[in-house]
Amino acid sequence: MPDHPLSSSPDAVTRILGIESSCDETGVALVETRDQAAPRLLAHALHSQIAMHQAYGGVVPELASRDHIRRVLPLTAQVMREAGHVLADIDVVAYTRGPGLAGALLVGAGVACALGAALGKPVLGVHHLEGHLLSPFLSADPPEFPFVALLVSGGHTQLMRVDGVGQYQLLGETIDDAAGEAFDKSAKLMGLGYPGGPALAKLAEQGDPAAFKLPRPLLHSGDLDFSFAGLKTAVLTQSQRLRQVSDEEFEARKADLAASTQAAIVDVLVKKSLAALETTGLKRLVVAGGVGANKALRAQLNAACANPRRRGGVVRVHYPELHLCTDNGAMIALAAAMRLQSGQQRALPAASFEVKPRWPLDAITVATA
Repeated sequence: MPDHPLSSSPDAVTRILGIESSCDETGVALVETRDQAAPRLLAHALHSQIAMHQAYGGVVPELASRDHIRRVLPLTAQVMREAGHVLADIDVVAYTRGPGLAGALLVGAGVACALGAALGKPVLGVHHLEGHLLSPFLSADPPEFPFVALLVSGGHTQLMRVDGVGQYQLLGETIDDAAGEAFDKSAKLMGLGYPGGPALAKLAEQGDPAAFKLPRPLLHSGDLDFSFAGLKTAVLTQSQRLRQVSDEEFEARKADLAASTQAAIVDVLVKKSLAALETTGLKRLVVAGGVGANKALRAQLNAACANPRRRGGVVRVHYPELHLCTDNGAMIALAAAMRLQSGQQRALPAASFEVKPRWPLDAITVATA
């Protein structure tokens, strides 16, 4: 069996099935490449477990794993139907190897490797954050290398210099809570339920972002690291003060507190991103991950980067399409395709597999199965 399905023929076509199962969303997608042309998304399907986890106020790992088992094969069948292909047309099966919930990752990896073995096709394990980082290449306005990447996905907030596929330099990261955790934990303190981030952002639209003076941790630290644990504590303190007055006072001012919380998070993300651009001298910024869908973050980044008076000049900002900001199979299939095209990784026979629940993005190795 060949360990690298891409051919040097100008008419070579490679179809890559991507399976994402790192947390609470099951995603499957089919991507097609023609020689070195940009990968093209043929079809994708996604099932979110939000409704199932709402009763518990957060993701229950065992329930997440069991639900992935139920969903992944029906979603695969749906994707193949919508793409107008059959399983035999697949050349590579890609899956999320990490980071993520161990049990959830094992479901996707197990299904991918079993499918690869049954079809006699090679498989390829993909880094979840690399999928997010490269997802804007499926947008109507794809970026070009090199660029600065702001990764804001779940428990991850990082700034990276990206010179090409697999060429990642960590510039800064969170030292405690990530931006997504700050959104979710603050929302929980306000009684907004699960998922907290989107609920807080929606409520913030009705509030005054200057109503409460909340901290911007590490904003003037002189480095590119983040810290949001102190902000969460400040939100807790302010919530308690309002409740001490009365429950009615808390409810009346909750939108203002949500808006002020969002403003603090966005302010730090924007200022640190601009600092990373100035430090590297690069003129492109990629924003990826679930928090990248936040309207306030997009608006402020767009305004700041379009300002010709900004030190360093105008910067192009690129985002994934909104429906590809959350976890999805398309980003996994895309990352696999781009790694194959660049020679950074090989697809290998599905003899065995392992997952990596903890896996730094800058620790990806070349030609990893």
